[in-house]
Amino acid sequence: MNIFDNCRALILAAGKGTRLATKDDPSPKVLRRANGRPLLAYVLDSTDGMPRENITIIVGYMADMVKEAFADSGCNFALQGTAAYGTGYAVMCGAEAAGLADFDGDVIILQGDVPLVKAETVRALLKTHREKGSVCTLLSCRTPLKLPFGRIVRDGSGKVTAIVEDKDCTPEQKKIDELNVGLYVYKSREMCEYLGRLKNDNKAGEYYFTDIPGMLIADGKPVEAHITPDQTELWGVNTFEDLREVERILASRK
Repeated sequence: MNIFDNCRALILAAGKGTRLATKDDPSPKVLRRANGRPLLAYVLDSTDGMPRENITIIVGYMADMVKEAFADSGCNFALQGTAAYGTGYAVMCGAEAAGLADFDGDVIILQGDVPLVKAETVRALLKTHREKGSVCTLLSCRTPLKLPFGRIVRDGSGKVTAIVEDKDCTPEQKKIDELNVGLYVYKSREMCEYLGRLKNDNKAGEYYFTDIPGMLIADGKPVEAHITPDQTELWGVNTFEDLREVERILASRK
């Protein structure tokens, strides 16, 4: 049995990557190359074993360029519209295109600019999700690094009780060393239900996908966090310095 049976995946790949753009190369972030390959190619590697027709890549900035680069991948594409903003809206667009509201299975949400997550980690996350019977299972990592990531708050029994964004953390919560990587598995129908409940009444006017786990917890729905022991899997690419570090880590894995 393939662990990816009855499973779909959405990859968020609509970002511009402003800090990576140059006058001579305005390419979208997911097409930036690390050791000769686009970042998005490494993210697809992490879903190795999943039929490509079950993967939807959500494109936006320079969408045609991304679609052309991965035209032979076998994946589907969904265009992030311009009616709203934020990661929640991007997932809404992908979920609608993939028909996930009517899909009675699991959906994996991956970030197109986080290329160091390993295939075995994605499989372990999905295994934990199913064994625990969770509505949402997120990937977390314990690290001494002081990074601006959301913190995973647990009670005395180890149950996840909240996910607090870095900007909203109290001084005590800032000390929590378990961070949210940004990779999720959801029961598809429940995810779509809660996507419909998202609000954009924040300073940025955006729909935040990261609001959904907290909403589920508030409603008493089971949310789990699977801890990866490899803190390199936290690395996303926002700057040229990040890109060089990702290249170094990828080279060290060979």
